Amino acid sequence: MVDLRVEIVPGLVLKNPVLSASGTFGYGREYASYFDVAKLGAVITKGLSLKPKIGNPGVRITETACGMLNAIGLENIGIDSFLANELPVLQNLGADVIVNIFGNNQNDYAAIAAKLDQVEGIRALEINISCPNVKAGGIQFGTDPESAARLVAAVRKATTLPLITKLSPNVTDITAVARAVADAGSDALSLINTLLGLAIDLENKRPVLGNVTGGLSGPAIKPVALRMVYQVVQAVSIPVIGIGGIASAEDALEFLMVGAAAIEIGTANFINPQIGIEIVEGIRDYLDQRKYLKITDFIGCLQS
Repeated sequence: MVDLRVEIVPGLVLKNPVLSASGTFGYGREYASYFDVAKLGAVITKGLSLKPKIGNPGVRITETACGMLNAIGLENIGIDSFLANELPVLQNLGADVIVNIFGNNQNDYAAIAAKLDQVEGIRALEINISCPNVKAGGIQFGTDPESAARLVAAVRKATTLPLITKLSPNVTDITAVARAVADAGSDALSLINTLLGLAIDLENKRPVLGNVTGGLSGPAIKPVALRMVYQVVQAVSIPVIGIGGIASAEDALEFLMVGAAAIEIGTANFINPQIGIEIVEGIRDYLDQRKYLKITDFIGCLQS
């Protein structure tokens, strides 16, 4: 049987390359009744801040053609509640855990990273510098290479955990941001976060979402995500995790083929709660049928 293990950074070896995308998998326990979440490469938590956050008001999700718009606004229970109530559950389930973090400013990011440093059961941090649905933090860092680099450098000083920086597609040149955060100490990159979009209620002559705009995700963004992952893989020497519209093993294999070291599943979790384990099995079947011994022999095999 093919060896699906991938090494995201030195010392961070995952059992397979299929991860849950932050914000679509809760804190992990929500999906445990559907399948054994420990069989995923890792569970990436909902984004966590120093203090609990209530998120945006009004309508926060709407369906679109081949996807959805969300403006949740990073609602979460806060890091202390997560450590006390949610992390122990994930540990008991046997899941590998990557914690997604965010803050309103650089000090917030550094403080939460320091708080998580050396916490047993946390394999890495994913730094969210790319959420388009909050007015402070998030995308304001992710769209400027210099700001992104300063933020990552501050987090790097605050923790010994491996750092994965999640990039925004809402930029002119994503490779410039990728190179900047790689140089600042990020061990890996994940991309893309959602594309900024708008939905209109024609009858009421108003935006559908209470936040006016929201993040577009789902199959509609896959070609954009695939192109950006391909570009970033060529631009940096650190591992890249692909995200965006992945809803099948075939989708995941395309991202791996262009050089992604792993992939994250987002919106598809809402459609089929068991999609994660189905994609793991689909990747294994595909590679077994083609006599691959290791998934690393397949990653980056695109011929151009």
